[in-house]
Amino acid sequence: MKIGIDISQIVYGTGVSVYTKSLVENLLKIDKENEYTFFFASLRKKIPNFKFQIPNKSQIQNSKLKTFKIPPTLLEILWNKLHILPIEKFIGKVDVFHSSDWTEPPAKKVVKVTTIHDLAVLRYPEAFPKKIVEVHKRKLEWVKKESKLIIAVSQATKKDIIKFLGIPEEKIKVIYEACTDEFKPQDKEKIKTVKNKYGIADDYLLAFSGPKRKNLQRIKEACRGFDLFVIGQPFVDHQDLPALYSGSSGLIYASLYEGFGLPILEAMACGCPVVTSNVSSMPEVAGKAAVLVDPYSLESIAGGIKEALKRREELKKLGFIQVKKFSWEKCAKETLKVYEEARK
Repeated sequence: MKIGIDISQIVYGTGVSVYTKSLVENLLKIDKENEYTFFFASLRKKIPNFKFQIPNKSQIQNSKLKTFKIPPTLLEILWNKLHILPIEKFIGKVDVFHSSDWTEPPAKKVVKVTTIHDLAVLRYPEAFPKKIVEVHKRKLEWVKKESKLIIAVSQATKKDIIKFLGIPEEKIKVIYEACTDEFKPQDKEKIKTVKNKYGIADDYLLAFSGPKRKNLQRIKEACRGFDLFVIGQPFVDHQDLPALYSGSSGLIYASLYEGFGLPILEAMACGCPVVTSNVSSMPEVAGKAAVLVDPYSLESIAGGIKEALKRREELKKLGFIQVKKFSWEKCAKETLKVYEEARK
């Protein structure tokens, strides 16, 4: 089987970037039979580390990279708006094509698969620039019409796909994400160095900034009396996240909506207790290894923080167990099965 994958999203430092890179790495690691062609388009950005640390050099011969200096905005017009220039014009003949998070190219004789990470643009359109909402709506309309199978990253996202897009349940396959190997408990010296770098006090809680659905304002109010360090600001280096998690008394991830909620697993993998929401995908990811709260209630979030601090050692142990249920290798194996099923 010849498999094409759009990896253009790999360079943006987002959750979709982590998904794309980790999926491709593990597909190439486990799959010794199929051929892969990777499509990458950008005007200015260069793809980092394309070999993806492949352990078996023979695997490199079974994959090739096709790069194009085309701005994403142009491809959005060509593929989402006009829906011209089939993907085969760029990468040649393939049997299955896995599209990205941004554009949906037409295809002549290719079975298409796409991953939907969340439907925040449809649930909270007022939180996004109008142009972004329009882009995703156009892309999703083509997904609905042309994709043979859809991968959802959680049961919650699957329910949203059925509700907002009207796609039949049997076309949707739930495949969970995972956290990468870099997330693990860090030693005291590393934690001390990172805390000094950001001027962090001895005891602190973590939260994420971002769109309003991250619920940061309520989290800040619920965390009064605690030192809160907010991740997601431009000055925080990604490489410092494992140490920030490892040194924290807890991650407060009381978001209003998530397609998956990767920071929950990242924190658990580092031995950081988690307080998260009892809505959307978060209970799926957290299981019984986190304190679940009502994200709309200050009292509930504040109570959850106190409970997590009391149960810190217990939650750390439960978190280590929970995170092992998710792996990128498992994600790759299940995705490969989707490719095979789509061809039938």
